[in-house]
Amino acid sequence: MTIRVVVADDQELVRSGFAMILDVQPDIEVVAEAGDGAAAVEAVRRHAPDVALLDIRMPRLDGIGACRAISSAGDCRTVMLTTFDSDEYVYEALHAGASGFLLKDVRRDDLVHAVRVVARGDSLLAPSVARRLVEQYTRPAAARPRRPDPRLDVLTARERETLLLLARGLSNAEIAAELVVSDHTVKTHVGNVLAKLGLRDRIQAVICAYETGLVTAGDPPPGGAARAGASPAPARNRPARTARGGDPRAAPGPEDGAVHNDGSHHWSRP
Repeated sequence: MTIRVVVADDQELVRSGFAMILDVQPDIEVVAEAGDGAAAVEAVRRHAPDVALLDIRMPRLDGIGACRAISSAGDCRTVMLTTFDSDEYVYEALHAGASGFLLKDVRRDDLVHAVRVVARGDSLLAPSVARRLVEQYTRPAAARPRRPDPRLDVLTARERETLLLLARGLSNAEIAAELVVSDHTVKTHVGNVLAKLGLRDRIQAVICAYETGLVTAGDPPPGGAARAGASPAPARNRPARTARGGDPRAAPGPEDGAVHNDGSHHWSRP
């Protein structure tokens, strides 16, 4: 199956460079280029691509507006490109429906990989950026007490616990180790969380967890204090954790959260 792509950037050399990198791939076809956001939306409407690469700063309609229009109109998935490592842009892009966020100095191979990841329905974002953006822009006011959010009432206790661990950046394998269940069970829980909350992917699940107050900045990491309503698992069931918080015997693979050469992290569908 060929991945159809629209590339939008107001700088012609940048736009052409990305298009050339992608178009020589045997499984990718660049079906259109656009110099501004409005042209990008029209190109997506006309060519029905699988993925749109959108520069954030463009004339007429910026990348955020184009992303919002594209995401609301069909199944095309978007990857945002920018020269600015700005949390605000990342946050706005994700709320507009973006499935990935890359800086323009991304390496050739990582750009191609990002398009493939997003085209198959997964999400890609640098983990450090993800953590900063959700903590900075969805942190409740310090004086405001944490109250149950009615949006979470549809979740079972275990599904809410799964959402909590997703928001803290754990892969499926790490969640399975934390909850002492199988990977298959975790995938089922993640799928239920997304379906019940009407979320598109794991990135939106992370944002939802912060917005509803389920997680706030400064919360203890998993494996620390006992979780409310849960009995701590026996020590023999808890695998030793590496410095990054993972299980050395269950390093995340491409199916649930691989870390790539450029430091980016992708979350796959359950």
